[in-house]
Amino acid sequence: MTGSFRLSRKAQSSGAKGARKFGSGVLVIAVAVAACAQSERHSADMQQVMRPAGEVVSDGEAPNPLRNAYFGDLHLHTRNSYDAYLFNVRASPDDAYTYAKGGTIRHPLGYDLRLKSGALDFLAVTDHAEYLGVLRAIDTPGTEYSKVPYARSLFSSDRSEVFDAFGRFVTSLRTGIVLPELSDPSATGSAWQQTIDSARRNYEPGKFTTFVGYEFTSLPGTRNLHRNVIFASDTVPPMPFSALDSQNPEDLWRWLDARRAEGIASLAIPHNSNASDGTMFERVQWDGEPIDRAYAELRMRNEPLVEIIQTKGQSETMPFLSPNDEFAGFEVMDLYVGSNKPVTKFAGGYVRDALKRGLEIENDIGTNPYRLGIVAGSDGHNAASPYEEDNYFANHGVLDGKPELRGSVLPAGYEDWNAYYDDGKAPPRIVGAGGLTGVWAEQNTRESLISALLRKETFGTSGPRIRVRLFAGYDLGAIDLATDDGVRAAYADGVPMGGELIVRPGKVLQFAVIAMRDARSAPLQRVQIVKGWTDAAGVAQEKVYDVACSDGGGVDPETQRCPANGATVDLATCAFPEDKGDAQMQAVWTDPDFDQAQNAFYYARVLENPTCRWSTWDAVRAGGLPNPKLPATIQERAYTSPIWLTPARAG
Repeated sequence: MTGSFRLSRKAQSSGAKGARKFGSGVLVIAVAVAACAQSERHSADMQQVMRPAGEVVSDGEAPNPLRNAYFGDLHLHTRNSYDAYLFNVRASPDDAYTYAKGGTIRHPLGYDLRLKSGALDFLAVTDHAEYLGVLRAIDTPGTEYSKVPYARSLFSSDRSEVFDAFGRFVTSLRTGIVLPELSDPSATGSAWQQTIDSARRNYEPGKFTTFVGYEFTSLPGTRNLHRNVIFASDTVPPMPFSALDSQNPEDLWRWLDARRAEGIASLAIPHNSNASDGTMFERVQWDGEPIDRAYAELRMRNEPLVEIIQTKGQSETMPFLSPNDEFAGFEVMDLYVGSNKPVTKFAGGYVRDALKRGLEIENDIGTNPYRLGIVAGSDGHNAASPYEEDNYFANHGVLDGKPELRGSVLPAGYEDWNAYYDDGKAPPRIVGAGGLTGVWAEQNTRESLISALLRKETFGTSGPRIRVRLFAGYDLGAIDLATDDGVRAAYADGVPMGGELIVRPGKVLQFAVIAMRDARSAPLQRVQIVKGWTDAAGVAQEKVYDVACSDGGGVDPETQRCPANGATVDLATCAFPEDKGDAQMQAVWTDPDFDQAQNAFYYARVLENPTCRWSTWDAVRAGGLPNPKLPATIQERAYTSPIWLTPARAG
């Protein structure tokens, strides 16, 4: 295998084999809004700034200096979000934590929701700050909110009445102008306090971590500029800063700076950049002026991470931007959120492209505004999210809580899918199960997890609990990350994902990566390194390298690809072979195209063998055929934060 040393372990029988069984007056509305340290020194400085005062340290979990992998979700909605309440969701923040801890809650359509793969390690409830708690107040008799003229229409059985009434909210969100009859902040203040109190009640240091958070839902002209704001402790502002205060994310960052100066630490995480129509990662500021050093530093100080995948598609890349990446077509949503309007501008809307833009901008101004670490989320609006494909219940209450409503099972009256589409029906949107954030941290506490988020020692998955680590260093040798000694050496002699290395002329740069499967999901197929760099003309380029192959395969030195391992899926039962793919894969890799003069980034991407997508699971359970307009299978994956390589500069 050219340029790399590989260790591989065959798939074990610890995972569930074969097909897995699932036991399990709808209001249908089309809502225009359905969702919602650049260096080691900088990271250390930011961690000190973000350290919560009086943080509780676990009594039951000793810190692990080599760090554990923790999984959670930093993006979830409850009844306090305007859209969730309209979808008939009545579950509270406490219910969201019950579900995340492995408990059972009820779906708005009356069935039970429970994780098959066990409790999460952490959760942030991030309800929309805009009209937070207001829909519930409107629906509560006797409140001043209930007296607005369109109160009854919002909850009518007449769809046109609902459209007309909720259209006021849509217009308000698009323009950033608050509805004057709803300008009283009391409902928002009450719901915000519920969010804070629930996080306090449910925090169990060492066992389960809660974060106080909210969503900043900026939607200028329907372009998605949403962020989740995550606070480091439960000492938070009396009210959140929303897009009704300003649609400009730069104003949000300045507000966060001001709160940090008061001792209230937080960070913002952009999401669904795929639906921003190229405006999430622009080359100019809000006012159209070119990005300068002050803007770059403001942004990175407050926005060190990005959500790479969630139920509304992935935002890593897509075929138009990465035509030589055969895996770029994964879960691509090319429509605006809550609309059938197509996205027309992809550059500036995807993470890999943003990382490349960051290198180009850094070459010009000396600072990178897009040195982003990777997380993932769900954006579930049921106070719960279906992270598991075989345990799918969608994300928007009564809007999509049945297979017939989400386009995976034929509605009554149709014999086959051809007849359905011959009748003029539109194909369903590409939506998926929720993603999960992985964090490498010493222990499961707010302080430890926040520190890991700030240093970007994070990764995101499409749902399975795949564990992945990436290190870079000089002369690492044949390091074994499956051992404590190997991990200890990697920390001592290299930097983990999220870090930066300065080029050392004459030294051999190596990357050490390890991936471990989720026992409930499929074996692993391959591990890749994605590289971005700027060429001699200052133009950013990209290339994908396979660095570890399953089943004893070797990387072709010409194509830099693994051979196919022959893994298949039985679409009649959703069974997949356990004798194809590996349970654990790792490699120590040297870039065959390394150029010490290049400004570059590298991140790892891990791919499982194919499995049934949630829509196919729906069809199998119903005894029908999968919708031909939806992918039948999915190749679940994980993405690490990048490691940046910076050329040594004189002076």
